[in-house]
Amino acid sequence: MKPAEQSQNVPRPAPLVEVRRGPIVESRHRGHVAAVDGEGRLVASLGEPETITYLRSSAKPFQAIPLVTSSAADGFGLTAAELALACGSHSGEDLHAGVVAGMLDKIGLGEGFLKCGVHDPFDRATAERLRRRGESPGVLRNNCSGKHAGMLALARHLGAPPELYDDPAGPVQQAILHTVSQFSGVRTEEIALGTDGCGVPVFGLPVRAMALMYARLVAPPAGFAQATRDACARLVGAMTGHPELVGGTAGRFDTEVMRAARGLVVSKIGAEGVYTAGVLPCERWPKGLGLAFKIEDGEDRRARSTIAIESLRQLCVLDENAQKMLSPYASFPVLNHRGEIVGQIRPSFRLDGL
Repeated sequence: MKPAEQSQNVPRPAPLVEVRRGPIVESRHRGHVAAVDGEGRLVASLGEPETITYLRSSAKPFQAIPLVTSSAADGFGLTAAELALACGSHSGEDLHAGVVAGMLDKIGLGEGFLKCGVHDPFDRATAERLRRRGESPGVLRNNCSGKHAGMLALARHLGAPPELYDDPAGPVQQAILHTVSQFSGVRTEEIALGTDGCGVPVFGLPVRAMALMYARLVAPPAGFAQATRDACARLVGAMTGHPELVGGTAGRFDTEVMRAARGLVVSKIGAEGVYTAGVLPCERWPKGLGLAFKIEDGEDRRARSTIAIESLRQLCVLDENAQKMLSPYASFPVLNHRGEIVGQIRPSFRLDGL
């Protein structure tokens, strides 16, 4: 393929966030946005919503659905808090490590079975405390440890070797793959598979299909099996009821969105500039709504929350109080090294279709 032909196949992202310094725009973050209602209609978009990218940690609620539909969650007596952690990218605080340890105790396996790896806790205070003590963070503080504990529970319930729970061809990951296919409407053989940061399969899907997944999570179609519909309600309730276990006790965007929305929104970040949310049926969206976007350059800090809040605002999801609570994440000052404000990071888009 010639370079000119290759360039024609590169998705064209839309400008979403501008970084202003003084009178000019110094930088821009671009990407693709899709909002899909409960009937599967694309109600708002920007860029190219059919762009394929990895779901990353936004897959976690769907990776937990087989844990519930298989009866593994009930068999091991997992609580709503533990299910919320299985759906989350937690901060690695003592609270989170303790919940994961409790899950493993119920499953009857030690932390040595977790294959998610080790990294510093997202919570800075926890990470600094461990460094002062000369302690390693340990696998329990990995942000994906709850998800992996849930996969171990499913493996034990299915009678599969727990040490192979991450095998893409094994029963645990195949059950998850079929769940992703069901919710996204993309056939299993058309889902691009990669390896996530925590070592398990990750799913490549169109941004529009990601939004559909979240619309179906908060308002599953009547054609879905009752066990699947019940699992959706249970996981959504767990996440909105325990937002501090999906993210952290402070300073985590998913947690703050769900607190501000007071049970109306399920929020889930993914790495490399991915974001997804499900809006439960409400007056504006009586059949629910799914939102997904991908920031082209993978920016996770200054652009993601800005785009998410502005998108939810334009979709009439956030009331005045919620917007006020989330204002620290809606835009950011640009500071120089003297601490002076010399610019601003702010949204710069209007969703098509609204």
